[in-house]
Amino acid sequence: MSALVPFTVPELEKMKKYPPELFFKGDLSLLKRPKVSIVGTRRPSNYTREYTYMLANALAKRGVCIVSGAAMGVDGIAHEGAGFGNTIAVVGNGLDIRYPVVHKQMIEAIETEGLMLSQFNDGFRATGWSFVVRNELVVALGDVLVVTEADLKSGSMRSVEFALKMGKEIFVLPHRLGESIGTNALLQQEKARAITDIEVFASRFGQAVESNVEKDEFFYFCQNMPTFDQTVEKFGERVYEAELAGIISIENGLVRLQ
Repeated sequence: MSALVPFTVPELEKMKKYPPELFFKGDLSLLKRPKVSIVGTRRPSNYTREYTYMLANALAKRGVCIVSGAAMGVDGIAHEGAGFGNTIAVVGNGLDIRYPVVHKQMIEAIETEGLMLSQFNDGFRATGWSFVVRNELVVALGDVLVVTEADLKSGSMRSVEFALKMGKEIFVLPHRLGESIGTNALLQQEKARAITDIEVFASRFGQAVESNVEKDEFFYFCQNMPTFDQTVEKFGERVYEAELAGIISIENGLVRLQ
């Protein structure tokens, strides 16, 4: 059962209306840490997957908590990259419902190691408008907003609108022409700045402390397209969890990052 957050969260004062109720499962101390919101498409390119993961990991090593929406694609990769103990997941449904279903195990891990937040009581099922509410909360919690890939008409661009109204700095990954048209438009309009070096950007928040986050050997192992049998032998059930989460695919006996 979820519980009400027992104190005021100052960052949420920038929302159009402070949430009348805010429910949680997990470690509330994460709200006291520096936070970066990372959002983006549910169908990221391989380039976006790699650099979203690297960015979240680099920030977490500096004690930064990653805030995202637990959705498929960029959200899930950001949570994975940060490590579940360094992440806040905000959802558009009651916390007794683990949605999306493919992220059930990830959400359970965040409940145990990180922090789940929702403005909706137990039993509430997500709707189109509740995702918009979720997006505003994700943006409000972060010191800055990072959009790693987005189309022009997308939920991520709605998050950008919230960030602009709140006076938040917005950062994006640079993309080739014709790709991630939404983030490229933000650069053209000078509404966002490009992250051209992960370590330089992350260093805004201090020096890396390697012990903060364990290196995720699974991610790096899969970059080399190992065989399915090799990967299962080394990582066991993690392979099946990653496939369900859409992080990897298995093609012709080889494991590939999505």
